[in-house]
Amino acid sequence: MKLTIALISATAILTFASPAYAAAPTDPQIAHIAYTAGNLDVEAGKQALARSHDKAVRAFAEEMVRDHQAVNEKALALVKKLHVTPEDNATSKGLTKAADETRAKLGHLTGRDFDKAYIDNEVAYHKTVNGALEGTLIPSAKNGELKSLLETGLNLFREHQSHAEQVAKAFN
Repeated sequence: MKLTIALISATAILTFASPAYAAAPTDPQIAHIAYTAGNLDVEAGKQALARSHDKAVRAFAEEMVRDHQAVNEKALALVKKLHVTPEDNATSKGLTKAADETRAKLGHLTGRDFDKAYIDNEVAYHKTVNGALEGTLIPSAKNGELKSLLETGLNLFREHQSHAEQVAKAFN
């Protein structure tokens, strides 16, 4: 179950993480992908807060909701300032579809099974998102302010990955 959920969550973003992707995403596409990825992690965190009773999992989920909402607020302010309309694209649509499937699968789990699957998914999701940010989204961003926001996000999301890995140790 762990691998299945992690793979479903990560599948769509791998499109841009892969060197086989033919064209670099545009800034409006990058903005939409980044916002979507953050918003989906907010939703996952809210699901964990509604289902988990584990103190460490709940603290992590609270961090995800708080931090991803804050980054998304900065992203929305930036696109408004730049008069850029985020552009929906295959990757952001795929992320949403995969996250919906993951939330549904997690919704059938309870207790320790839920906590383990949620935190394992968060480790895999952050690894994938961080790889896409570092390898494709940041290098493809043309606007300096967008690139800077993505770099700030990457630093924060690396901390999230490390935190998720620490929490996951308790379930292995």
